[in-house]
Amino acid sequence: MILRFHAAVRAALTDTLLRVYALEPAAIPAIVLEAPPTRAMGDLACPVAFELARRLRKAPRAIAAEIVAALGPIPGVSRTAAAPNGYVNVFLDRPTVVRLVLGADDANAPAAAPLLPAEKTIVEHTAINPNKAAHIGHLRNTTLGDTLVRLLRHGGVPVEVQNYIDDTGVQVGDVVVGFQHLEKKTLDDVRAIADATRFDYYCWDLYARVTEWYDADRSRLKVRSETLHAIEHGGNDTAALGAFIADRIVRCHLKTMARLNVDYDLLTWEGDILRLKFWATAFDLLRESGTMFKQTEGKLAGCWVMPIDEDAGEAPTDAAPKPPAAEAGGAEEEDQVTEQREKVIVRSDGTVTYVGKDIAYQYWKLGLLGKDFNYRPFGTRLAGDTLWATTTTPGEDRPDRPAFGCAHAVYNVIDTRQSYLQKLLKQALATLGHRDEAERSTHFSYEMVALSHRTARELGYTGQDESKPFVEVSGRKGLGVKADDLLDRMIGKARVEVESRNPDMPAEQALATATMLGVSAVRYFLVKFTRTKMIAFDMDDALAFEGESGPYLQYSAVRAQNIFGKLAARDGLTEDALVATLATTPADALEPGDDGDALWELALEAARLDEVAVQAVRTLEPAVLAKYAFGLAQTFNAVYHRFPILNEEREPHRLWRGAVISAYRRQLTAALGLMGIDVPARM
Repeated sequence: MILRFHAAVRAALTDTLLRVYALEPAAIPAIVLEAPPTRAMGDLACPVAFELARRLRKAPRAIAAEIVAALGPIPGVSRTAAAPNGYVNVFLDRPTVVRLVLGADDANAPAAAPLLPAEKTIVEHTAINPNKAAHIGHLRNTTLGDTLVRLLRHGGVPVEVQNYIDDTGVQVGDVVVGFQHLEKKTLDDVRAIADATRFDYYCWDLYARVTEWYDADRSRLKVRSETLHAIEHGGNDTAALGAFIADRIVRCHLKTMARLNVDYDLLTWEGDILRLKFWATAFDLLRESGTMFKQTEGKLAGCWVMPIDEDAGEAPTDAAPKPPAAEAGGAEEEDQVTEQREKVIVRSDGTVTYVGKDIAYQYWKLGLLGKDFNYRPFGTRLAGDTLWATTTTPGEDRPDRPAFGCAHAVYNVIDTRQSYLQKLLKQALATLGHRDEAERSTHFSYEMVALSHRTARELGYTGQDESKPFVEVSGRKGLGVKADDLLDRMIGKARVEVESRNPDMPAEQALATATMLGVSAVRYFLVKFTRTKMIAFDMDDALAFEGESGPYLQYSAVRAQNIFGKLAARDGLTEDALVATLATTPADALEPGDDGDALWELALEAARLDEVAVQAVRTLEPAVLAKYAFGLAQTFNAVYHRFPILNEEREPHRLWRGAVISAYRRQLTAALGLMGIDVPARM
């Protein structure tokens, strides 16, 4: 909302500079708008006079005075002033801002404009290996990715959300090994298990057992290699079992993520990349350009490798980006291989590494591969329309299917351990001449999630190292917090609180409210920290009704709604009726002064949501949005305790205060919505 006013001010200042100083358009300095230190100095401040002082050989104060004298009327601005220090200070029309936030048409308001370039963007997030239940670490990926999607769409960007399914990778292969070699199960046996159990939980335990089985005898890793070969080649019982496991686990993951209000447009299956020869096409491009070559000597003899640019940085040696996968033919060589200046793309046994598959996938996302998938309906999205999936065989497509791929920009939401490999993707694009596409390929990275000691104890962990500030978890060893278990625990704790505060609330409503609170607690906690910070999840902190938490913000929105609801009930006004009334209601409550400035502070901060959303996208930091929402709620809290609203006898003051409270409620609810958080009717 506030960016409309920024655009109008910038346009007016630019026009004035062109007229007054006869500058060429290219010579106009950037029109920077800042927040003045006090409200008495205005709502926006522009230091452009300082930029022009040397060129014009005048004092900034004199230039600012000339600019203000030449400025004409600006939509949404009540007045401008030249500050003694040389700033151009801008005072917004307070009633216009409030009415605009409330959705009213206002002849004095500046025109709307797109917040971000409306160019198709793909965001790939979640991408959980389909071999076991999702865990808390996956939730940070999904929450950050989904928040980024919501922010982009808020800015007018058409976004395609993809979830990459690694159905031919090591993790699925290990579960297949578990069923075939540890449990001696056939496909029919596994189908029966899947129908009779919580299958993703069953596979969680089996996966940990397979890890122990390998550790007991490293020669058993040969079984893994044979299994991966069979899955990749297809047309056999092993591949059929792997496909069934992946399909069932993905459906479990979708149900888990739906609980967090997360949805997707397309599920992209790695097996289709191989079967449709995407990799073969990318392989030819890389080989013919010299980007990749076949090594003939040393440890990597027989492997197709990509020389690593110095800019790509060092391969991680402390944590493998993916579980060891026998790149050069033996898993024991993984640590040695990562130290090389060449990255294996195709192993000596002919199987493609995940890097190779990712390169082909990135080329397709950007429309550079010259090939496309076939598509099939996979399920139903939260909005009721079709969730699509890639497929190898044609025949299930429909004319109403969206067009997938061919994006202008791509965001890959993957943890920081993948930074090195994401740089290789950009290198593969740039070396083939696609430097612009490489620049528009963004690794949206984040740090890992651990547990606080308090939460670990509550979840039954024993033997933890108390000298460390957090408790690390490991899905490979089966030591972790399953996402659904965490959500169940959070909702259960929230329900106790809801029922204690509202003993008369019907059980169904109490559960629905507790569900919103539990989801809010998890999502807000995972977003409020900067992406580069490792976090220790604490259930009690996340669910606190006071402090920087999702439930606190929900409570603030509900409190504002209750105030306006009581005002509307007493005065017989709906929000629409109130907005209509404001056009003829004196706005003395917003006039400059201690009280007016305090009320205006809340209105102005509420109007900044679009500015904050754009900032969060441009800095790739959703925590900016979380911090804004918390600060906005604190500003409301100060207004709530300062001003009587229901008991205000002056009707114009009562109406304008009610309007500002309603504007706050609307904007906070929107900010929470951008984080995937709903606001209950009652708490």
